[in-house]
Amino acid sequence: MTEPAKNDVHPAGPGGQAGWRPRTRMVHAGARRSQFGETSEAIFLTQGYVYPDAETAEARFSGAAEGEGFIYSRYANPTVRMFEERMAALEGTEDGFAAASGMAAVSGALMCQLSAGDHLVSSRALFGSCLYIVETLLPRFGVEVTLVDGTDIDAWRAAIRPGTRAVFFEAVSNPTLEIVDIPAVAELAHAAGALVVVDNVFVTPAFSRAIALGADVVVYSATKHVDGQGRCLGGIVLGSRGFIRDRLEPYMKHTGGTLSPFNAWVLLKGLETLPLRCAAQAESAARIAAALDGRPGIARVLYPGLPGHPQHALAARMMSGFGTMISFEIAGGKAGAFRFLDALRLIRISNNLGDAKSLITHPATTTHQRLSEAARAALGITPGLVRLSVGLEDPDDLIADIQSALSAV
Repeated sequence: MTEPAKNDVHPAGPGGQAGWRPRTRMVHAGARRSQFGETSEAIFLTQGYVYPDAETAEARFSGAAEGEGFIYSRYANPTVRMFEERMAALEGTEDGFAAASGMAAVSGALMCQLSAGDHLVSSRALFGSCLYIVETLLPRFGVEVTLVDGTDIDAWRAAIRPGTRAVFFEAVSNPTLEIVDIPAVAELAHAAGALVVVDNVFVTPAFSRAIALGADVVVYSATKHVDGQGRCLGGIVLGSRGFIRDRLEPYMKHTGGTLSPFNAWVLLKGLETLPLRCAAQAESAARIAAALDGRPGIARVLYPGLPGHPQHALAARMMSGFGTMISFEIAGGKAGAFRFLDALRLIRISNNLGDAKSLITHPATTTHQRLSEAARAALGITPGLVRLSVGLEDPDDLIADIQSALSAV
């Protein structure tokens, strides 16, 4: 893939795109128009591209062609490229590569750089599918993996060694909302020559400062807050141009985990309202967490925005907002949690998150059910723990629904 012709790209404002504030970037960055000058981004639903002559085809495949040019939509596509450029502008990275799902992005970001004999250090508190990759898949191919308590800097210091190739963690863990100190871990990793890969989905692109804090590669499941309305799957890996083009792109385009043009268009539309949605959802989450904190029938509330959260100060330093996710433990274990979930009338039971609709799940029997009971206990995933993704409903209606359901426990 080659760069677009200059007149196809949205003209930059004062100071260029780098001078735009995040909300402006999420509406305009990376936009490219066809000869028709459409306002909304075009969907290029095409598998392949026609060349005017054999010489142009040869030049595009060799990388020698100048100006706009695509080869095959598994490699690159104009609509997908707009999404990649907009996300890179938002996150503050040189480049990005879109994937078919968040897990395609996570696996690609790790598999493209790790080989047999390499060493990876990862936090233990991860989404179930991420745990599968680091605990099962990577060791199967000869990668040595050391799992640590992500909140313990001394554990990171002991695990990272000369020759460690990469470190991987969720900036805010799923579902217990543990927070990893990005600057501290990045300093240790970079001293050993390791790359810092951060899954940032719970932080959301609206509240992220991961790159500025020392991350080298940031991964998102765009299925979540970027879409924000439960419509499609998508993911993206963001980093330096060298990492994206030299390491990740060959792996992704030859293994086929790339994003469809239609999904890229949906995600572009989602980005336009992302900061407004996430701000409203985070405000509601803070109100709900405060209403639950200390309430009878609730054993604990996990939300970084609560002053009593053990990592509240760290969250305030690393994030521009405290996020849209809350986890809390219902008294009565699994039976109590199930009675609570079944009594909800507005909040829906679903393992998705980041939606305009408030969604709730029971991690021990859904997202983390494949883990042993001991492994779940070590991660703080108790039988009574539920995870709430706060949507765009009126927070007073959500609080009323929760309080009504708690009366059933």
